[in-house]
Amino acid sequence: MLIAAVVLAVLAGLLHVWIFALESVLFDRPSIHARFAVRSQDVPVVRPWAYNQGFYNLFLGIGALVGAVVAASGSPAVGLALVLASCGSMLAAAVVLVASQRTMARAATTQGTLPLLAVLAAAATLLA
Repeated sequence: MLIAAVVLAVLAGLLHVWIFALESVLFDRPSIHARFAVRSQDVPVVRPWAYNQGFYNLFLGIGALVGAVVAASGSPAVGLALVLASCGSMLAAAVVLVASQRTMARAATTQGTLPLLAVLAAAATLLA
């Protein structure tokens, strides 16, 4: 189950690094901000928030990736603790997203599925 937790944490981490790129690097592109349901005329106001949110996603992604590396490198308890903290936060953010705006259910599912699976696999590994 450790291998599953590591692989899922890596995938969740990479997904959140990609979300960082969308929010903090590519957000001005109409096709990108439209993904976040932001109208072009609202981009100048929303851009600073998206930029900041992107870095939250980057840091969570890095946490999951570091946790996966540490877990796979011989310190599974320490690594899985990082995976649980990072992926648990990703999952919680997905729950908040769908709870606050039901129309974002697809985005929340995309954002939260890999972290959910990583959390379950990490917890199963630690409890075994």
